[in-house]
Formats: sequence, structure tokens, C-alpha cells
Amino acid sequence: MKKRFRFLVLSLLFFVGIGMAQNALPEDAAPKEEQVFRDACNNTANQTTFDFAVAVYQRFCGSDLFADTLIDLDKDFNIQPANAVSWSVSEDGLTWTIKLREGVMWSDGTPVTAYDYEATYRYSASPEAAWDFTWFYAGMIQNWNEVVAGTLPVEDLGIKAVDDLTLQITTVNVFPPLPGVLKFAFLLQKKALQEHGPLYNNDPATSVSSGPYMLSEFDPGNRIVLVANPKYTGFRPPRLQRIEFIYMAPDTFFAAFQNGEIDRVPYEQLSPADFAIIQSDETLSENYLRHFGDFRTDYLLFDTYSAPFNDLNVRKAFAYAVDRDAIVKNVYGEIKAMPAHSLLMPGFPASDTTGDLTSYQNYDCPKAKQYLADAGFPDGKGFPSLEMWMRGEGPAMSSVYQAAAASIAQCLGISIEVSNKDGKVYMDALNSKPTQLSFGSISYGMDFLDPSNMLGIFVSTGRHSWKNDAYDALVKEASSLVGDDAKRTQMFKDAEKILVDDVGSVFIAHRWQGDLFQPYVQGDGIRVPDSNGISGWHWGNDSVWSNIYIAKK
Repeated sequence: MKKRFRFLVLSLLFFVGIGMAQNALPEDAAPKEEQVFRDACNNTANQTTFDFAVAVYQRFCGSDLFADTLIDLDKDFNIQPANAVSWSVSEDGLTWTIKLREGVMWSDGTPVTAYDYEATYRYSASPEAAWDFTWFYAGMIQNWNEVVAGTLPVEDLGIKAVDDLTLQITTVNVFPPLPGVLKFAFLLQKKALQEHGPLYNNDPATSVSSGPYMLSEFDPGNRIVLVANPKYTGFRPPRLQRIEFIYMAPDTFFAAFQNGEIDRVPYEQLSPADFAIIQSDETLSENYLRHFGDFRTDYLLFDTYSAPFNDLNVRKAFAYAVDRDAIVKNVYGEIKAMPAHSLLMPGFPASDTTGDLTSYQNYDCPKAKQYLADAGFPDGKGFPSLEMWMRGEGPAMSSVYQAAAASIAQCLGISIEVSNKDGKVYMDALNSKPTQLSFGSISYGMDFLDPSNMLGIFVSTGRHSWKNDAYDALVKEASSLVGDDAKRTQMFKDAEKILVDDVGSVFIAHRWQGDLFQPYVQGDGIRVPDSNGISGWHWGNDSVWSNIYIAKK
């Protein structure tokens, strides 16, 4: 066992200096007082907190700037130190020791310690928190499931502070990708949590930050203002002095950008018509920076434990009734997506790059009709009317899922009503055990660059109501396998074949992600390409905040 893990420890042990990185403005930068970045917020979203550890799917804009996670990613998704300076694993592969960066401070002048991380994880796992991301650590962190269920106290959680600068994490099984998971170690201050409760960051009077920015103004539904944290000593000291988030309707983002009111529009809020304008304009097209993002896939989900989706023939009928090519061409726009026949986007580790899985899920309406007939519903006769839920989608993604539902309904001769639900209502229904969501649309992007993450959401302890024992066994064994990368990759490939053939979900498209920037928004983090020649604000590369700046206009 000792030899087995020696290479892992050596490959994952990193050290960085303690001093603050340089954040001087370049010669082409506007004056310091003009280093203001303006971003748009969706005024239709149900947002309740700034903190990931309180609610992942209901966060206010700017939430990731109040604290640094333990690791960061570079543009090529390589793990880099952030608040952690080193990490190593025990000989049995179960206990990880994380050493924290010295000198990191909260904006109230107190030091960041491992006890803050311990308190954060204990809060998120507590039954009282009812955290909407508990499934992520299920089967990963020792005693996580039991603490969430209330059968063990939070003190028994496999995350403990050894001293001020040492955090210890114990996993249920050997789990080599654990360092990548530390990307989601967002932090609450133990003191503020105890004194003011989990929503302390919602009030500038009680808000406290260890990140590059802190809360200055907060007018929910209208405006959020963050300013540079003068006590920041972390790995990404900012050049921007002020960030303003302005609430507006999603379908007005592009117009506001054209009017110079905001400095960026994310790809989700750009319609095919907007992209047509962008592609026809030299300046706009040069400043739309497309990238892989988090390898996000859009798909339809089922409650396969209940009728009608407990019948594989029904699920296969749906899988063959979605005209992915037409939806990508006519609804997304090809600059924004590629058809998906499986979960893992080509380019992601263990993904299907040769098209071997395409035959299991593609558009073939006659075949779809035959499967539905085999299920006892010839030409859709007798099939129950369905309601397909969406998770608080904006206009662009609503159009995608509505097109998928229309393709199925038209091919199979069935009735599907599409309903756009509040994000919390949707997630509460999805996460209920048993699930309260029979049929829905959703997307998922990676949390760390390993097949165990993406494929792990479909294991029987994950977020979806689908179970396949052979799939579970393959993902579990491959996730813990060390020393044979080829075997591990093949096991994940075999697992994904089961997923698409058994139709755990119907996969629609892999998203190309990107952002439209004003030309004066500059910085190596977004303007210098990665090793594949792709520029843009790469997912997981939060060090971008240390070099982005406003150039002279």
C-alpha cells in the first residue's frame, strides 16, 4: 500500500510562497478610480445567500469573491494551491492532511484557520441546514450520510481541524480525486456563523470576507456593490477596485451591453438572434470568448422508480424522439452547443470521442414509436399527460428544453406541458427521497476534472432516481482505483455505456460556453489562450480576479 500511494503524494504535494502576488496596473490601464467592473444579475432568480455552504443554487451574484477555496484551477484544469499550500494522503489512502496558507485574514482582522473550515462543513452537513448540495459528498466523506440523516453528531464528520493551519479529511473509500474536490471548500467564518447565523453575509454591517472583495452595498433585486478588501492576503489580490452587479431581466442583458451599461454577458443569456449580431460584427465577434467551461451537458431526467418511466421501453422511446441536431442548429446555435448522445462531453476524461455511444441515443422517430408501442402505448394511445419541469431557466435555455419536449411530443403523439419552476422548488423536489420530480430538464457541469464526478451523479446515492447495480459497481471501483489509468478509464467508459443504454437520462447537448466582453476588459486571465489555443474566462480559474482590469477606453 505504501508504494501504491507514494506517486500520488508526490504528484499532489505543492508549495507556494506566503507573500501577496503582484497586482500593479499595466501601462494601458485606466486610472485606479476607474477600475470598476459592471455585471448583470438575473432579476427573476430566487436568491437567498452569498454563501455556497448555505445554498448552492440560490446564491446572490458575486458570492465566490467573499472567500478563497483550498485549491484553484489553471486554464488547463490543473490543480493549483489557493488557501491550501500542500496536501498529502496517508498510506491507506483514506486520510488527507491539508496545510493552510499562513497569514490569510478576515476583513475584521482575525486570521482564517482550519477551525473555520471545520465549522463550515459541520454546518452544511447538519440536518438543520437542509443544504441543497449534500448529495455531492454522499459516500465520499466519512460519516457524511449519517450526519446529514441525524444519526451521528456533526462532531463525528470526517473533516477535522488538527490545529490552526492543519485540516484533516477522511474519506469512506480510497478516493484519488479528493484534491480536486477542494475547489468547493468555500468558507464561512466560525465566529460570525455562531454570532449572527448562516446569513450573516446578507448585511454589510455583519458581513465578513477573507476573499479579494467585501460587501459594500446590498439592495436585493436592484444592486450589489463589492469593493476591494484592504486586508486581503490570499493568492488572487485584485486590480479592480469595485464590482457592481445590476439586476435586470435576462432578455435585456445584450441590449444593456450594447448600450454600455454592463461589461459582460454570459453565453446563457445570448439568444441565436444575439449570436447572429455578434458574428456579423468584427468587434463583438473578437470579444466573444468561447471555451469548454465546465463541460456542461443539458439533459432530461426521469423518476425511473415510478410509472411510466420505470419501463425501459418508454425511456428508450424518449431517447430516440429528441431531434438533437435540429435543436442545436435552430435553438442553441452551433456556436453554443454540440449534440449530445451521452453525458461526458468529448474532451472530458473517459469521454466517447469515437461515437461508439451514438447509436444508443439519437433521433430515430420510427424506432421511438416502436419502443412506445412495445410499452403498450401504440401511437401514444393511453399514455399519460406529462408535466416537464425546468429549473428557473431564462429565455434561451427555456427554448431549448421546450424544443426537446416538442420533439418528443410530436414524434410520439403524446402531451407534454412544460413548466418553469422556481429553482428552490425544483431542487427540493429533485432531492426529496423519494423524489417528487417525475420528469424534468436540467444541466450538469463538472465539479472536478474526473469521471467519478460527472458519472457519480447517477450512482444510486447521487442526485437522480435511477439505479443500476452494474453501473454502481463500476463507478465505485473505478473511483478508488490507483495505479492503472487505462483500466480505470475503460471502467468509466463501460459505466457510461450502461447509463446511455439503460436511459438513466436523455442527453440533448453539450454546451460550448463563453462570455461577451467589452473590448476594454483586459487581463491575461481572459485574453491569453490556454494550451489548446482557447481564450476566455475558464471555469475554475478564479485567479483571473488577480489580473483582470479596465483598460483606457
